[in-house]
Amino acid sequence: MQRRQTGPVISVEVPNMRGAKPIHHKLPRLVEDLHDVVRTFTQTDPRFRTSRRYTRLSAATVVKRLVSDKGYQPHELPSHETIRRTLHEIGYTMRKVRKARPKKKLPETDAIFEHIHIVNCTADEQPNELRLSLDAKAAVKVGPFSRGGSSWVDIKADDHDFNPEHILVPIGILVPQWEKLSMYIAKGRAPADALADALNEFWHDNHERAELVDTLVLDLDNGPENHSRRTQFISRLVQFVDEHQVNIRLAYYPPYHSKYNPVERCWGVLENHWNGSLLDSVEAVVGYASTMTWKGIRATVKLFDKVYERGKKLSAKAMQAIEQERLARLPGLEKYFVDILHSPALG
Repeated sequence: MQRRQTGPVISVEVPNMRGAKPIHHKLPRLVEDLHDVVRTFTQTDPRFRTSRRYTRLSAATVVKRLVSDKGYQPHELPSHETIRRTLHEIGYTMRKVRKARPKKKLPETDAIFEHIHIVNCTADEQPNELRLSLDAKAAVKVGPFSRGGSSWVDIKADDHDFNPEHILVPIGILVPQWEKLSMYIAKGRAPADALADALNEFWHDNHERAELVDTLVLDLDNGPENHSRRTQFISRLVQFVDEHQVNIRLAYYPPYHSKYNPVERCWGVLENHWNGSLLDSVEAVVGYASTMTWKGIRATVKLFDKVYERGKKLSAKAMQAIEQERLARLPGLEKYFVDILHSPALG
């Protein structure tokens, strides 16, 4: 029987077979120096949803600063991709700048949001109420102008948008409950009459679908043509109430917070849809708007041919009569919540 040989155990060090060591083994101060370089160019998440920090320096710029500010030699630094990955690992990333912070917050802002939440939830739950989100998009200048974006084909555009052939204003009406978007395009600017005509067109086309509805709740922002003190807008809505025998409840989002109006999200979709294209004719604007989809459904689009007169308004005496006889404003938030009465049941 062969005996097994015993003896001292000899330890043999096996080389690391998993590749190169992390960069901080070669450059032990790199992480600290990266923090120093980008610290003055960073910000944290203002809503504190994450501890990650954001920087507007590119990896190439960081490398240049490491050489100029920290004394590194270009040949000893890793690639830009390694620098980018290291920044990410220690908590930095790039993020697009967004216009997300409102300019002002009024004392009544919180109260407005609380009440508009109640109004909207009630409208969505009651079969006799229908909530519409109404807004006019920024004017679209028609011509061979660059709108940014990308295209599969080579498109050459003017880099300035002076002297447009036309100016068009899309007016959107979104029904959140139906996930339906209707768009009405006005020539020139979009005064109060254009907004009222859009509402009329929408109701003419859709009232049969809402046969149980006796109250329309309009979510709005405080634009110059549709705020609750705009006499021509209120006058046209009173006419609408009388013609269609439905009540209207106006619910305005606080100033500087119009982005919360649901239809605002549709304008971002529209911009993404037609960016990279030339809107060089009225037909092109209408055509691209008609092929846009909102949650998989194409928007309904109509062009208003007439040119609207701007600056129309009621006399103080006529508006006072409407205020007394037809309007009910919410005490304390009179500018933001207004009922236009057809039926005394509304209140």
